[in-house]
Amino acid sequence: MKITAIKTAATSGHGMHLWVRVETDEGISGIGECVHGGVQAIAIIHEIRHHLIGRDPFRIDALFEEVRRSHVFDGGFAGALITALTGIELALWDLKGKAMRAPVYELLGGKFRDKIRVYADCQVDPGMDLSEVKQVVDGVLERGFTALKIDVDGGDPHKDPFNYTASEREQDQMLQLIDMTVSAAGKDIAVAADVHTRLDMPSAIRLAKACEHYQLMWLEEPVPPENIDAMREITRSTTTPICAGENLYLRHGFRDLITRQAVDVIMPDIPKCGGLSECRKIANLAEIYYIPFAPHNVASPIGTMASCHVCATVPNFLVIEFHWLQRDYWSTIITDKEDIIKHGYITPSDRPGIGLELDETVARQYQYPGTTWFE
Repeated sequence: MKITAIKTAATSGHGMHLWVRVETDEGISGIGECVHGGVQAIAIIHEIRHHLIGRDPFRIDALFEEVRRSHVFDGGFAGALITALTGIELALWDLKGKAMRAPVYELLGGKFRDKIRVYADCQVDPGMDLSEVKQVVDGVLERGFTALKIDVDGGDPHKDPFNYTASEREQDQMLQLIDMTVSAAGKDIAVAADVHTRLDMPSAIRLAKACEHYQLMWLEEPVPPENIDAMREITRSTTTPICAGENLYLRHGFRDLITRQAVDVIMPDIPKCGGLSECRKIANLAEIYYIPFAPHNVASPIGTMASCHVCATVPNFLVIEFHWLQRDYWSTIITDKEDIIKHGYITPSDRPGIGLELDETVARQYQYPGTTWFE
């Protein structure tokens, strides 16, 4: 079997969802998805795909590394190039599973668990009162989720956008939002709070320590990801678990974060930072340090299901994100027309490959402006 074509399409979702189809001379194709690569990832795929035409699609890791290393001076360690390769990698795993008539999790070594716990990223905004927060949280709980996450930054419209020091008022707003959400959720529901890297170290430490009695699932990305020492200082200063990693790429990008135990939980974005093989390696490295693996995830059901195949095959999986509560095409964009989340969990598909297919008729209704469709 040889690769004959690699084609792309893009839809508007959480930013852009980039679809990659790998086709072969035996009529078997695979579908992949990647996120946060932008239109530059499309250009990169179109530029590099000639390196893969005529190659054996089963050599997934070797092809990934060959292309990555040959473009090391063009950004082959992070950013859009890695995201572009990730979309191809997911498609190759789907293709290989279909060709071998096996689900991807079997090709990755088999399952540790049959169900993948999901947390809902929900729209609780600064300025809401307790009744409004409770209405949002109740809607999440009615769908069976046992964990949720809120965004607590962005409550001060007058804040200097370049200075990450939180004022006393801003911290009070963040704590009030956390307090209302924890109260509305109750003791049996885990709550995480995301700061989107928008604090400096003193502000992050103050917030984390003030959150300790809420027993959060985690406080997410309190400071930007570039300074591992700062993140480690925050983690060591508090009993509030600190989570980070959605803006890192490849196992090399996670090495210092993990080996220096700079966070309590890691959150790679699997359809962004290297794909299924790479994120399994990241999870296994974290497991040596007893660090839980909780993937960040803004992908569609296809990218989400692909991520769940990895989550099923590593021992230290904790929970995966669901970011589509407010999007009505979560289920319509796939051919099954069913929600893959049942009572707050996803069961990895036992069909060959990833186990889901894109409904192109529906997906094309959301085609990203200025992009082509599987060309």
